[in-house]
Amino acid sequence: MDLQQDEERDAPNNETCGVKAEIEESNTRKSTFDQHLVKHTGEKPYMCGECGFRTAHQCYLSRHMRTHTGERPYKCGQCDYTAAGVKPFKCDQCDYSAAVKSLLDRHLLRRHTCEKHRASLDKHLAKHSGEKPYTCGDCGYKAARKHHLSEHMKIHTGEKPYSCHLCSYSAARKSTLSKHLTTHEED
Repeated sequence: MDLQQDEERDAPNNETCGVKAEIEESNTRKSTFDQHLVKHTGEKPYMCGECGFRTAHQCYLSRHMRTHTGERPYKCGQCDYTAAGVKPFKCDQCDYSAAVKSLLDRHLLRRHTCEKHRASLDKHLAKHSGEKPYTCGDCGYKAARKHHLSEHMKIHTGEKPYSCHLCSYSAARKSTLSKHLTTHEED
């Protein structure tokens, strides 16, 4: 491809991504914009001749090639440690790879866990994220679990399904009834 064809191919489209593209003619900005466009096209023009790995960016191909050459260009100035800058932990179910084993483990749990176990994992992870996707339409109360919202709704409906077998007391929650039952133990 000659320089003129490059310039024609790389001519900016002023309506790309629905936003007017204001591109300066500097190589840095042009290169960054071209890298951004690849997200939309899915194009992966760089291919490894050894294994067929494809990528959208030349720098990723260069890094990938170290898996075949064994090159380790990153060296610690304090000791003999060297690194290749590659991701040696490979998923056996897809093309994901990670630099550290813990990231591969997290990937396996999130992407390749059966639906039954995935649901319990998602519930567990919600504890850490603070996400509360269930919202009460009456008062705006938010809950991390659907069950907690169902329990909360009894406040608005007045439902009290848990009854004391020793008196006429009833409660919206089983735990509240259990506390009440302790009052009869003192008698």
